[in-house]
Amino acid sequence: VQLQASGGGLVQAGGSLRLSCQASGRTFSRPTLGWFRQAPGKEREFVAAITWTGTRLFYGAPGKGRFTISKDNAKNAVYLQMNSLKPEDTAVYYCAAGVRGISSSDTTYYTLPRNYDYWGQGTLVTVSS
Repeated sequence: VQLQASGGGLVQAGGSLRLSCQASGRTFSRPTLGWFRQAPGKEREFVAAITWTGTRLFYGAPGKGRFTISKDNAKNAVYLQMNSLKPEDTAVYYCAAGVRGISSSDTTYYTLPRNYDYWGQGTLVTVSS
């Protein structure tokens, strides 16, 4: 599975960006799709995730209320709409896919990088003040 993230760029504080992640190659049933980010000198941070059915969505604290994750199964794509961006949102954003077919009642499961099997190359988001 290859994941190709795009949509990053430079935006002023208060602006919006929409990240896209296109999956290609081998397909898996019921993947969980997620977004993480990593700022310089910091650990990778959970941003959002969505289950294959789209019925369960998870958000990390930084983007809650400002970011929206969505997906298009027909296009094998996942999106992250980011509004009201802040300088602290500056980071490389990675999309990821978890293909183990696990549905966990523990929401923490979806926030952990180790539970994702495939990662995109990242797209840089820079928010200027």
